[in-house]
Amino acid sequence: MRRSLIVDTSVHVVFHSVLVLSVYLLFSGHNQPGGGFAGGLVAGAAVGLRYIAGGIDAVRAASPVRAWTILGGGLLVATVTAAAPLLIGEPVLHSAQADWHLPVFGDLHVTTATIFDAGVYLVVVGLVLMVFEAFGDDPEDDPLVEDDEGDGGDEAEADVTVGHLAGERPERLRGARVMPGTPG
Repeated sequence: MRRSLIVDTSVHVVFHSVLVLSVYLLFSGHNQPGGGFAGGLVAGAAVGLRYIAGGIDAVRAASPVRAWTILGGGLLVATVTAAAPLLIGEPVLHSAQADWHLPVFGDLHVTTATIFDAGVYLVVVGLVLMVFEAFGDDPEDDPLVEDDEGDGGDEAEADVTVGHLAGERPERLRGARVMPGTPG
């Protein structure tokens, strides 16, 4: 696959800006349009740009941790934030707030809804990363896929033809598997 210098450069410039926009949407979502889901989708779009430009290797390079770790961490944060009010006798998803004064940043207003939205954000980003992992892997490189030789399966190898659409010449798939009793 030939890579385009224009696409690579554009994605490199735009990627970080889109991630900043997604974080802005995450934190502004409590009082304005946005939130964890919208921010996560925008971050997923940034990951999609990386995938278009550089394939699965670029997506893996953009994330320091595995996709299921991000998804699981987000699910844990969202679940704990949603269920924690039950410990003090409040209903599920009851929102609490706190105000702090930080020396450098000034006044900070924090709500548990923002923490819940951060968990949703991580769930959406983790799910998008998992989708690109599923689409991006080459099955031949997958350690869970067994070789054709010595697997002890009951399947028989057969030559399978693909094509015949609009007069195309059929192509043969090597090593295709046919279950016993099926024609082919």
